[in-house]
Amino acid sequence: MIRPAPVALGLLLIVCSAVLLVGCGEGPEDADRPVSGPRVLVLGTAQDGGLPHVACRCDRCEAARRDPASRRRVSSLLLETVDPPRRYLIDATPDLPEQLASLTARIEEARVDRRPLDGIFLTHAHIGHYLGLAYLGFEAMHAPGIPVHCTPRFASFLESNGPWEQLVRLENIRLMPMDDERVLEGGLRIRAIPAPHRDEYTDTVAFLIEGPTSRVLFAPDTDDWVNWEPPIESWLADVDVAILDGTFYSYDELPGRDVGSVGHPLISESIDRFSAMKGQRGEIYFTHFNHSNPVLQNGPALERLRKAGFHRLEDGSQFPL
Repeated sequence: MIRPAPVALGLLLIVCSAVLLVGCGEGPEDADRPVSGPRVLVLGTAQDGGLPHVACRCDRCEAARRDPASRRRVSSLLLETVDPPRRYLIDATPDLPEQLASLTARIEEARVDRRPLDGIFLTHAHIGHYLGLAYLGFEAMHAPGIPVHCTPRFASFLESNGPWEQLVRLENIRLMPMDDERVLEGGLRIRAIPAPHRDEYTDTVAFLIEGPTSRVLFAPDTDDWVNWEPPIESWLADVDVAILDGTFYSYDELPGRDVGSVGHPLISESIDRFSAMKGQRGEIYFTHFNHSNPVLQNGPALERLRKAGFHRLEDGSQFPL
């Protein structure tokens, strides 16, 4: 019997360890592979204040200022089809200029593309989710009537309050109130699902996105899951991918503020709740991370999330539809 030399055995162990580590990665490889057909493209994964967060000097924010690769744009998705080529945005964030700049240009001329999107869907009226509409206005893009799909209450808010009413009056946007479902070009359907949240100005919705081959649930901003009716589990059991509110990991993240009063499910509690559905649900990704969230860095919180079979959503991830 030939025994491997000590050095060769050591190399073999290193290689095997590397293979095992690859198998314990961020999440399903599909989220990192190019998608040739209809797709969901992740344009941002941060909470409304961004990462780095405005006026914050914490370690995570300072690291993001030093290293652009650590930065995260505010939570947003792009739905993109190929035949015909269409682009639909979910949530217009304060980072909209950079998010649009990250996409392949649809015009060849060296000028402003006044219609870079074929429609915008809005979840609710908190600053990270609709302030980007301002860039469509007369002072900036001066867009020609981009359809904005939102709840009737949200539409009433936009047409009754400045500066948003000017977008309507100058026909930079065209309000498309929706209660339920829209059928889009390119074989997509998108359904608004009422979501419990702090509804200071408007109500809040999640979106169920359905393509030719896949269904994705996007619920980035919500109160605790116990307030959902019907239960959130009924939606998770019926989709391939769920992108869920992961704003906070635990109650002790905001010194001097009550995290519970802000109104979000904790990742730590979501892990406990949804682990019982293993084998009965699609893949779950968390998004909308507050800058205080420990899953943004390597450590026990992120390790627990991954070991439990959940995933941290990344800017630039994509999923087939």
